[in-house]
Amino acid sequence: MTAPQTPYTKYLAGRDPLAVMPESIDAIARLTKGWNAEQFERCYAPGKWSARQVLIHLAQCELALGSRARMALSTPGFVAQPFDQDLWIPFDAKLGGREAVDALLATARMNLSFFAGLSPAQRATAFAHPEYGQLTVDWVLYQMAGHHVHHLRQLEPLQD
Repeated sequence: MTAPQTPYTKYLAGRDPLAVMPESIDAIARLTKGWNAEQFERCYAPGKWSARQVLIHLAQCELALGSRARMALSTPGFVAQPFDQDLWIPFDAKLGGREAVDALLATARMNLSFFAGLSPAQRATAFAHPEYGQLTVDWVLYQMAGHHVHHLRQLEPLQD
């Protein structure tokens, strides 16, 4: 099966997304273990999201993209609804850093189990997206796995 080309596939470096996802989930858990509230408010670059906001964003994407894949599998002719990540962040602004990590880890592990249980035919299930055109459930898997790595790289410099 050829890897679908998502905006984040390059972060997988040719690796299987089902192998990368547990590594990135565990890396985020290890990286943020013991962080205090101040550490979660550090930014990886001037004018960018804080670590807490990145973690909230990752948890929100786990909810949205995991639901998108499930809807594609259960709804004939499914058309995904796009969302604006910058408009979503304020909805969970009161969520603390530790709670954001917990939400991310729980939803990411649930999604990993979901994707690992899919057959090749299920992963090939197509759906429409207004901005990206025809996609597959496999595309969502590659998107999510690469997205983890992309944001893990933003968080790693904040461990010091």
